[in-house]
Amino acid sequence: MLFKKPKHKSFDYTPRFYKPEEDKQEKRKRKLGFRRAIVKQRKNRNPIVWGIMVILIIIIYLKLSGIL
Repeated sequence: MLFKKPKHKSFDYTPRFYKPEEDKQEKRKRKLGFRRAIVKQRKNRNPIVWGIMVILIIIIYLKLSGIL
């Protein structure tokens, strides 16, 4: 408590010689579309999950109200 606490050092590194347009692996990833496939999977799952949740809520409500 008597001493000053040291602050965390921020990491700011900009690569000097990296050119993403010349990177072979980056070109392959873009060509094959790995990143786009991951985004599509997330979008497709979300409505299904919401639909299941809504159905479960309706079933629980009907059970509690005595209709089922």
